[in-house]
Amino acid sequence: MRPVQLEVGAVPYAEGSCLVAFGRTRVLCAASVEDGVPGWRRGSGQGWLTAEYAMLPRATLTRSGRERSQVGGRTQEIQRLIGRSVRAMLDGFGFGEHTIKVDCDVLQADGGTRTAAITGACVAVQQAFDWMVGTGRIAASPVRRQVSAVSVGVVDGEVRVDLDYAEDVRAAVDMNVVMSSEGRFVEVQGTGEQGTFSLEELQALLDVYRAALLSHESYRTEGSIQAPIHLLKARERAGAAGFVDLHSAWGWQDCSEQGAIVDDVPGSHFTMLASPQVETLAETLQGILALASTPS
Repeated sequence: MRPVQLEVGAVPYAEGSCLVAFGRTRVLCAASVEDGVPGWRRGSGQGWLTAEYAMLPRATLTRSGRERSQVGGRTQEIQRLIGRSVRAMLDGFGFGEHTIKVDCDVLQADGGTRTAAITGACVAVQQAFDWMVGTGRIAASPVRRQVSAVSVGVVDGEVRVDLDYAEDVRAAVDMNVVMSSEGRFVEVQGTGEQGTFSLEELQALLDVYRAALLSHESYRTEGSIQAPIHLLKARERAGAAGFVDLHSAWGWQDCSEQGAIVDDVPGSHFTMLASPQVETLAETLQGILALASTPS
């Protein structure tokens, strides 16, 4: 998976918010608590949770128009998916006639915007209900589980997880999977973009997704080390020209008292281990190890 970052409370005026980054994809999620519910819900004593999704005009390499008068079909599909996913967090809607609206705005798109939005929306919704409890609007939070999502697909004959844009446009099979913290599926969207796929291939995709999710959730850094951290970064990123790298060390600088050093190496994420790029990679590693073995 690409580096994942969650900045909680990114929108100070919102009852809940999160700026989520999956690699270069960045989505701002804000949860607002409003009095009242949709007309079909009034008088029931129950609340509602819904979501909206939008993309800034320059979130992509070329400008896209704003959806002012009518929301497009893709946008409707994505915001309904986000809504279904965050509603799966709840054990019911018995939090009074309040509506929680989650706005998910894509700031920068490099594949996986809907899955990033779901993950960020989960954090924002959790915060919003905690705010309702803290302000006395409800006695207890209805949140019983968290949800997260990631894409998985078949690219160049290989199963890959968390596809960026360059991989997504080449994918023969593309799938978005939403899972709860209980290890149960919330939603699975799978499409044969350039053909069909078998039951065995479907199972392989789900197995890779589950393994990636569990490894990511269980990964933790403990304390701060006394040496600098070296990150090897591939120079090439096909299809991503013009993207700005806002987090050069992706948070690793906080894990070391001496910070993090980014070493650029030739090739892409996949070709950096092939000749002739791998020779440069080896020389870089040798230099790092030699520096580490030198007495201070």
